[in-house]
Amino acid sequence: MKAFKAYDIRGIYTEDFDKDDVYRIGYFLPELMKTEKILVGRDARASSDEIFETLAQGIIDSGADVFNMGLATTPMVYYITAKHNFHASVQITASHNPAAYNGMKVSGNNALPIGYESGLNKLEELVTSDRATPVAKKGHIYDYKVKEEYLRFLETYKPKHLDSLTMAIDGSNGMAGLLIKKLLGNKPHYLYADIDCSFPNHDPNPLKEENLTDLKELVKRQQCDVGVIFDGDADRVMFVDEKANFISPDLIIALLGHYFLKDNDGIVLQDIRTSKSVKEYLAPMGGEVHTWRVGRAFAARKLRELDGIFGGELAGHYYFRDFFYSDSGIMAALIVLELVANFKKQGKSFSQVMEQIKGYETSGEVNFKIAQKSEAMEAVKAYFIKQEEPTEVMDFDGYRIEFPEWWFNIRPSNTEPYLRLVAEAKSPLLLEQKLEEIHNIIGKFK
Repeated sequence: MKAFKAYDIRGIYTEDFDKDDVYRIGYFLPELMKTEKILVGRDARASSDEIFETLAQGIIDSGADVFNMGLATTPMVYYITAKHNFHASVQITASHNPAAYNGMKVSGNNALPIGYESGLNKLEELVTSDRATPVAKKGHIYDYKVKEEYLRFLETYKPKHLDSLTMAIDGSNGMAGLLIKKLLGNKPHYLYADIDCSFPNHDPNPLKEENLTDLKELVKRQQCDVGVIFDGDADRVMFVDEKANFISPDLIIALLGHYFLKDNDGIVLQDIRTSKSVKEYLAPMGGEVHTWRVGRAFAARKLRELDGIFGGELAGHYYFRDFFYSDSGIMAALIVLELVANFKKQGKSFSQVMEQIKGYETSGEVNFKIAQKSEAMEAVKAYFIKQEEPTEVMDFDGYRIEFPEWWFNIRPSNTEPYLRLVAEAKSPLLLEQKLEEIHNIIGKFK
């Protein structure tokens, strides 16, 4: 079934999955998760109400109960799942995808993510089986209003020196609008903070340059210290500095060290695409940096396994031990705003702090649409290992191969038909040279 992905269930509703699929997902979910209680939240997309009603019908027809959170950010569902000891939850959302898309993010006990390798594969098998017979003793749907409890938790991270900052906040018309004004009040300059999941102003994907245009203009116009932008379901956040320059999200992992490693050493998790600057910056603070696979399905589990303090990804996900090892865009934003305010008091701008962190020239993430992904990856690896002596080779999510003056990660996308590349070097000239060599190798497989 096309909608079952590596990390969640997602696609164009009525094309990639339909009401019958949703009903069967609901019906078999309690069996898969071995529970009689399913927590369900949803975003405000046009199809989300219908998907909720159909999913809930499937759940209660199996004999299990639905605890209906109503409108929610995805991290809000994670928090309540773990805090209230649910063994299964579903957030109905398509995250950063355009309005025609929808989907479901499934979590288990302690808000552990259920990806394809950890349960969605079995759910897909059940959904495509023949059986789905309503039981005689059906379950019930209970309203479960917990927004105020979640707000109280987030308020403990509210910046103490908020009045010293001039901020621009772009909610992308997504679910951050449910909470952000209640947390930050009227002080910031807001863009698209009202919820409208038809996304009339820009797609809710902050990684696309065109979706940052309005935020950058607002930062310049209002002479802001910082700009903040959330994705559609508020599990990701990204930043621009006071010059309206986009900050690569992986570098924020290093910035967070000033908050979490101030008094204690600890383990920090990064994904395999993360700048080498992060490890080098955090090491003197006592940060023991571990590298792992891309995606919440892997990162949240690994951070828990390591008992790490925090972690992050190039895509703008930030994970916290104090958030049940899960990711929260709003929690990350509150902490970053606190740090920016503290540095401002010391006479340092956001851009000055980030310049101290950045130690490499980067390609950003480059995508190649090719069929022979594994062959191209192997060719790139073989070429450079033959040319130079690597200092480290990682092979658990594509390849990350490091050399004294540069490194690269090449990996197949888990969600799209792309081979993805990130490369960094100590100088622009070296980066340009290495990128040209990689492009020439991959070009043979197009």
